[in-house]
Amino acid sequence: MPLRRSSHNPAPATETIYAPQFLATTMGMFVLVFLVAFESMAVTTVMPMVSELLNGERYFALAFAAPIASGMLGMVAAGEVTDRWGPKHPLFISVAIFCVGLLICGSAANMPMLIGGRILQGVGGGAITVAIYVLIARAYPGQLHSKIFALFATAWVQPAMVGPWLAGLMAVHLGWRWVFSGVAVLVIVAFCAMVPVLKSLDSERNQELGPVSVKRLGLAGLTGLAVISMNLLGNSNSRWSLAGLALALVVALVAIRPLLPRGTFLARRGLPATITTRIFITGAFFGVEVYLPYLLREDYQLAPDRAGLILTASALCWSMGSWLQGRLGEKVASSTCITVGSVAGSVAIATALATALFHPPVLVLVCGWAVGGFGMGMIFPRQNVNMLALSTKEEQGFNSSAMSVADSLGNAGATAIGGVIFALAAAGTGFVAVFSFSLVLVLVLIAMSPRTKGAPALAAR
Repeated sequence: MPLRRSSHNPAPATETIYAPQFLATTMGMFVLVFLVAFESMAVTTVMPMVSELLNGERYFALAFAAPIASGMLGMVAAGEVTDRWGPKHPLFISVAIFCVGLLICGSAANMPMLIGGRILQGVGGGAITVAIYVLIARAYPGQLHSKIFALFATAWVQPAMVGPWLAGLMAVHLGWRWVFSGVAVLVIVAFCAMVPVLKSLDSERNQELGPVSVKRLGLAGLTGLAVISMNLLGNSNSRWSLAGLALALVVALVAIRPLLPRGTFLARRGLPATITTRIFITGAFFGVEVYLPYLLREDYQLAPDRAGLILTASALCWSMGSWLQGRLGEKVASSTCITVGSVAGSVAIATALATALFHPPVLVLVCGWAVGGFGMGMIFPRQNVNMLALSTKEEQGFNSSAMSVADSLGNAGATAIGGVIFALAAAGTGFVAVFSFSLVLVLVLIAMSPRTKGAPALAAR
């Protein structure tokens, strides 16, 4: 018997996410997502100062890797709970955990205490993302999903432009602790705007599903530890780093398989292929982006502020791509947007590779990477829309957590592998080797993207 499609509230067709019945929820979610993204950018800015003041330089890398691992656990736990009780309770709990983590970081007397807070931040932040996906599926009609995800893309991109600057101002004029504690207060204010709609949602137990899977939570923790190892080994110059990275990658892939829909590794048509494309696009795009400022400094002798402008241009075009796909809505299929975005990503990565090989004017790279940002704006929201459209109500949480876990795996895995490739490449060929690896990933993605159109698949339960 065919699976049921996602059931949405039987509301009349609405053309805007800012209609009176959605306005408070829309703005609350936007601010909440913005603050989670801002915190990620802000920590990157202030962590060198924090680690120095707390005499914890040796914990510097762990302060970034820890929330990646704990975020996996938060994503899977939220997926398990939302499928059984809906998004109301998971969102309350995840926001509380996130705020407690922020307050612990803001009051930390030493680096181990701060890392403990960062672990709670990761759990809360990962769970917030999944719970919000399910909230969208339950509270908004399907024709508005592309628009709400376009707004969220803006909420993630804007901190990339203003987050480091604002965090620096806060650290200098208010003290670094306010970068954590001040955000906690704002998160609570944003969440209050969402309380009315959460109260209106049904939270009765779904009797069709069994108890929360402890095994799946354990696998999420193991995947997170493997991802931490991949991050640390990717930045290691040890001769054993390649073997260690390969082992960590195998552990991550084995542990993560039950956390993804069946057929994800085979890119089966429909939902599995949609999840697979998230792994490939995050790996290909961010695996190159982390090296671009380095390339501009090494080959063009640009100052950090000028080199960073390429990322700003990409972020602006990301917002444009998100706006366009939201404007197109159901007029254009999600699989088409994913294919178009994948082609744009290939143009960007090919431009980066050509820059490393032939050293054209910097403007060539800026324009090429802006095209890639536009493509990412087309892809990311439509992957989320497609995932919800191909999910039954009972699997919205599981599939939302699978999408988030795939995001983390693709980003961390490709970055770690790229780090080892860069270290092992012959002198002067590191950028070419890394960019060539990412170009292969995005070409595979182009071939795979038409498979995102299809029937829903059974989740791995």
